[in-house]
Amino acid sequence: MARSLVLSLTLAFLFIGMVSARDWNILNQFKGLKPTTTTSQNGVASLKGPNLNGYCESWRVNVELHNIRDFTVVPQECVWFVQQYMTSSQYDDDVERAVDSAILYLGKTCCEKKKCDGMDAWIFDIDDTLLSTIPYHKSNGCFGGEQLNTTKFEEWQSWGKAPAVPNMVKLFHEIRERGFKIFLVSSRKEYLRSATVENLIEAGYHSWSNLLLRGEEEEKKSVTQYKADVRTWLTSLGYRVWGVMGAQWNSFAGCPVPKRTFKLPNSIYYIA
Repeated sequence: MARSLVLSLTLAFLFIGMVSARDWNILNQFKGLKPTTTTSQNGVASLKGPNLNGYCESWRVNVELHNIRDFTVVPQECVWFVQQYMTSSQYDDDVERAVDSAILYLGKTCCEKKKCDGMDAWIFDIDDTLLSTIPYHKSNGCFGGEQLNTTKFEEWQSWGKAPAVPNMVKLFHEIRERGFKIFLVSSRKEYLRSATVENLIEAGYHSWSNLLLRGEEEEKKSVTQYKADVRTWLTSLGYRVWGVMGAQWNSFAGCPVPKRTFKLPNSIYYIA
């Protein structure tokens, strides 16, 4: 019995080492194994092990539910967990389910291309909604464990190399082909416009109606207020905002409230 137990644990550890982050899934985590302590490059020790899986998954889910707000960094003991999730097939699957839900909702709207009057609108955020910032976090190795360095992050955005978020090009063009006017509303600064446009086109997006970025006046507002003001402006022009999609809750907060919202997973950072 003892030999069998030792052999089982040994095989379990070997299997864990073979599984890549890409194949990570909360349902595949082993239970009953002792945690291991590792030290990151910045000298911070973090405890990895099944006893933390429940805590870290609960923390991540409650971020998505907007129960946990205004956090500046991911808890150090959960940075590895967030990294595994955001680079896994589970993340891709979760985005795909959100896309499926949006397409199902589109089928229930009154906007069809041959019937549209040109005033049906849909709003997308950009970062981690249309364009993925995961390559940035990979190259910097922090995945939320350190406060976002705005200067370095904007420099990375200016390179225009962000890939499309999985399945989002498909949804973008599904909405566009149904006759909706697409508005891109981002907290990116105005000076990044050229890089942003080129990056979006390179990633497969095109034919949006307007790209709204923050100028000097908008930078004085919170991101939540800025995005709410854009919805107010669109509504004042007579647009019917059928849906808003973003990876941060600031995309939906404030009035006017859109008919439907779709939140994509992102527990790396929080922007109010």
